Amino acid sequence: MVDFEDNTLLSALFGDHDQNLVRLEDQLGVSLTTRGNRVLIGGDPQLCERARGILQGLYQRLEMGRPVGRREVDDAIRLGDASEAASHLVIQTRKRPIQPRSPNQIHYARNLLENELVFGIGPAGTGKTYLAVAAAVNLMLARRVDRIVLSRPAVEAGERLGFLPGDMREKVDPYLRPLYDALYDMLPAEQVAKKLETGEIEIAPLAFMRGRTLANAFVILDEAQNTTPVQMKMLLTRLGENSRMAITGDLSQVDLPRGTKSGLREAIEVLADIDEIAFTTFDDRDVVRHPLVTKIVRAYARQPELFEGGREDKGN
Repeated sequence: MVDFEDNTLLSALFGDHDQNLVRLEDQLGVSLTTRGNRVLIGGDPQLCERARGILQGLYQRLEMGRPVGRREVDDAIRLGDASEAASHLVIQTRKRPIQPRSPNQIHYARNLLENELVFGIGPAGTGKTYLAVAAAVNLMLARRVDRIVLSRPAVEAGERLGFLPGDMREKVDPYLRPLYDALYDMLPAEQVAKKLETGEIEIAPLAFMRGRTLANAFVILDEAQNTTPVQMKMLLTRLGENSRMAITGDLSQVDLPRGTKSGLREAIEVLADIDEIAFTTFDDRDVVRHPLVTKIVRAYARQPELFEGGREDKGN
């Protein structure tokens, strides 16, 4: 049982037609019954205590004038005991603060802010790329780095990239759209455009990184599962003075030719014992898109044989 003092906040806490309470019941397997300003909680004692903590945490959000909706309820369920830690870890950007939404996201965000080389590995929708961009923007605004360098292998275009229309940025823009979307979510559009013009934000196709030394920069390599081992080593050795690098990828979505080992997979194996390199591995519990995405990720994970005919030779 849990009591709340301010009845005016309860409609927002419970949600339209008590939808927030229904969601808690479905996700935790408890029963919630309202009696005025009181919620009776039934079920497994540990789950009841967890539900009590979530309701109290959401109520405190409302007391601070912060919204509570389906997303906040899902985040509270996902974070569990990590909710207090998450409340103190916020990545500030120009447009809005970015807050981790799962225990692994908290671990990853800390790694991004505290380490020079960070790997984020896991399925789509877990915030790997988004949080990397948030950290890069935060550090650039704090003048801890001078620029952001965005890179992504254009596997689908292969060696035909040079025949695509437009200049180099126009050729690779379609492959970097998730990075652009994140940038526009954190910086005003005019600032993104200006920084692209001045080179403070640079689009650097992976194939054109060879021979460079990237100093005073935050480098993000997205879709790293589609790099070859040679490409991965080449990029990692570009790290220059006062630079940071975030490598993100999903090893279940390798698009390399059959028999070619993923550079991301090899890097994880080769670099695992280097203390200065931070790794965060995400799973379906970290998916923060539509709840259906979590179920889709889990369904595919139960049938790994579906990918045995993929282009990467898993035995390598």
